[in-house]
Amino acid sequence: MKEYIDLLRKLIQTQSFSKEEEPAAGLIRATLTAKGIAFQTKNNNTWARNHSWKEGLPVILLNSHVDTVRPAKNWTKDPFGAELDGDCLYGLGSNDAGASLVTLLAVFVHFNEQENLPFNLIYAASAEEEISGPNGMASLIEELGQVDLAIVGEPTQMQMAIAEKGLMVLDCTAFGKAGHAARNEGVNALYKALDDIRLLRDYRFEKVSEVLGEVKLSVTQINAGSQHNVVPDQCSFVIDVRTNEHYSNQETFELVDQLIESEVKARSFRLNSSGIAVDHPLVRRGQELGLTYYGSPTTSDQAVMPFQSIKIGPGDSARSHTADEYILVSEMEEGFRIYQALLDGLDLSKA
Repeated sequence: MKEYIDLLRKLIQTQSFSKEEEPAAGLIRATLTAKGIAFQTKNNNTWARNHSWKEGLPVILLNSHVDTVRPAKNWTKDPFGAELDGDCLYGLGSNDAGASLVTLLAVFVHFNEQENLPFNLIYAASAEEEISGPNGMASLIEELGQVDLAIVGEPTQMQMAIAEKGLMVLDCTAFGKAGHAARNEGVNALYKALDDIRLLRDYRFEKVSEVLGEVKLSVTQINAGSQHNVVPDQCSFVIDVRTNEHYSNQETFELVDQLIESEVKARSFRLNSSGIAVDHPLVRRGQELGLTYYGSPTTSDQAVMPFQSIKIGPGDSARSHTADEYILVSEMEEGFRIYQALLDGLDLSKA
């Protein structure tokens, strides 16, 4: 794994904010070139197929992302320093998701050298994951062709996230009538919004997921009024919605729209809940290896994948987007072993 640890250090030292991933993508492409592996590109995305590709075999996608968020303000180390202190490698994107990115690349190279695999492999280093951008994984779906299963590399402590909550943001507006606050005039839009927010706070969706729990509605922003003595005629508020696999974003939107009086508009419907069956061969294989499974409250590139997927990778989600982010080299080494064990001889014919 040493060369992949070195690659991760180079990636950390290379600024790769969302939409600015070109230099980091270049490092992935240079590594593939050095290995003699042909690849394709689109925008700042890079993908490669294993050299023993055989038509008709099931296709497994190994995916993680090259972009990072911007560093938090309270770093005590250089976010781009790639400081290695014993087992601990510090740096922006080390945990989320550079470790998964390079470990999956190591796994792809390992299997790329094998003949007569029972599946085909695609390795994809995608862009714009941190912003769910249109020029990231969403732009690759048609390019990749048939995919039967995706292994998405994100920090999960190498446990299996078999389901992932969807994300939708709703912009809501309550309408009233302006009037003087000193007189009994007007219709206060702020009060109307509060009535709706109370309904949202107390509402419970009927279908509860065994792994993801309830659909979660959180009002996170509110805005109304122009001055202290004028009854506001409009009040806007924002709802953060996290859906489970029992409700599509479109269905959830319609239920919210029927529930409240305010006007409701969705910014997007495309980040739906995703996941994989508990009895899928890969999940069963993981359980045989002693891995556990759970439902993830966070979103990833899984949200735009129209095929079965599982999220698993070295590192800890709690370190993501935090100051002094780090990954343990031992976590990456363990990750490589587990990825390899999951794929060795995997039979997807019964999936």
